[in-house]
Amino acid sequence: MQESLGISISNQVIKYAKVTKNNDQLDVASFGVKFYDNLERDLQQIISETNSGNIPICIDTHNEKVNYFSIFGLLSKADTKRTIETEYETLCSDKHMNPNAYEGRYIIVNDINNKDRNRVIYFTESKTDLEERTAWFKNHKVTSITPLPTSLCNIVDTKKGENIMIVNIEDKTTVTTVLNQRVYSIDTIPNGMGEVLDKINEKENSYTKSYEACKNTTIYTMETTATDDPNNKYLSLIIPTLFNIVQELRKIKDSYTRIDKIYLTGLGTVINNVDLYFQEYFKDSKCEILKPYFAENNSKINIKDYIEVNSAIALALNGMDYGLKDLNFRSSNWKEDLNNLLHSDIKSLGKGAKGKKVSFSFDTNMSGPLKPTELWLVRCCVTVLMIAIVYSVCSVLLGNQLSAKTAQAQSVIDDTTSQINKLNSNESSINRKISDFERVTTNLQNASSSIALKQGRKNEIPTLLNQIVYTIPKNVQLTSIKDTETEVDGETKQHISIVAQSKQYEQLAYFKAKLSNSGYLLNVTSTEGTKTGEYVVVTIEGDLP
Repeated sequence: MQESLGISISNQVIKYAKVTKNNDQLDVASFGVKFYDNLERDLQQIISETNSGNIPICIDTHNEKVNYFSIFGLLSKADTKRTIETEYETLCSDKHMNPNAYEGRYIIVNDINNKDRNRVIYFTESKTDLEERTAWFKNHKVTSITPLPTSLCNIVDTKKGENIMIVNIEDKTTVTTVLNQRVYSIDTIPNGMGEVLDKINEKENSYTKSYEACKNTTIYTMETTATDDPNNKYLSLIIPTLFNIVQELRKIKDSYTRIDKIYLTGLGTVINNVDLYFQEYFKDSKCEILKPYFAENNSKINIKDYIEVNSAIALALNGMDYGLKDLNFRSSNWKEDLNNLLHSDIKSLGKGAKGKKVSFSFDTNMSGPLKPTELWLVRCCVTVLMIAIVYSVCSVLLGNQLSAKTAQAQSVIDDTTSQINKLNSNESSINRKISDFERVTTNLQNASSSIALKQGRKNEIPTLLNQIVYTIPKNVQLTSIKDTETEVDGETKQHISIVAQSKQYEQLAYFKAKLSNSGYLLNVTSTEGTKTGEYVVVTIEGDLP
């Protein structure tokens, strides 16, 4: 039976899950969410409580950066590697980074916009951060350190030809776009549960209580009915963050022709009806909470409990040969591997002439007389040394022949170069064609941007009304709302005019102040109150962000 412990560590929270595999049957033996005070102490406590001291431990990277390179799709494997290394060195030079201070890993996918080129997704992580995270686990077996956005694909059962997005709402929000079962893009949205928990913590003075408050909060959408639920007292702190995430996600999604499903995961999914909230903004894609695919049909499992630790389950599967192995930042240590090999017992290899089992063991301590096993090991080393000498001699002979072939190849290269020089004579004509193409492309992009701007504003008024529901005081009535477009410094703005009335002028002033502070409208202004009968009427104006 295989076992693996996945641990996801963020600024305030540790998520952990111990996954077992028996005859291709996956199960989660233990899991939990812990707000930590002393990180190293709490990690050791989790390892002890889950009895995971001698099994693989898989963790996530902390502050990985993602860059994208475009390379020619028909390059050989060696040329592809050299090209990527050159692109990375250029990136470090442009950003004034020391390439020796970072570890890099990458994956290659087909570019959907150009069939002749490949898209390289290049991850970098500080070597200092990697060493620090490894040191937290002291003598335990950390076998995998991988980016969480790509590891989350381990628990999604994607279909061929299906395009999905995995939205992980943690301290920040990451969006993993998977096209036809291949990771294509990783995007980061600065808004997330980190800012929500910080705001609630100012009132509760406890991140644990803040987290529980989020779990007890319910978002009321068009499909549900709002009530005076006392557990929803922090809804006004949660909705603005979710709205910002939605707006950024819409921009990311619009860059793709089709997205079939949007999976939500992370700390943000503990908020009730968060999937319905997202569904209201993405009518053409199915929005749902991410559930581990192997747990959906298991009646013995409470899916809701697993959702909170999706990230830890996904990381644990990396220790069972799931996921993208090329993205593992944990470098193998040959000294540790050799030491483990030489200290391991080798037993029951077969039966001797008299039917007795043959067993032996050895270690690296060569003091005293050599044992038969140690003598056998020395003979093996001598044999390997002799093979290495023969190999070196053969390499020299082959090297001489290779030099002769290289000279022949150089003559072919020289001839090819002369042909290339002839082609360069047509460069001016080609450049004119490129200039014409770029001019046409620019015109098309300007037209597309204008159309996209109009389509993107369709739902902003309903969204504003939904937000005003949580903002308007009880004694204020709205008599009209008008939406007009204005030009400010050459930029089109959606200008909103709201006519409100109340018997108490203070209520109208309070309503205007809440609109100004909420960020729903910018540049909020108000007319002086006009007494009409028993009501005071004001006009409040502002611009949509």
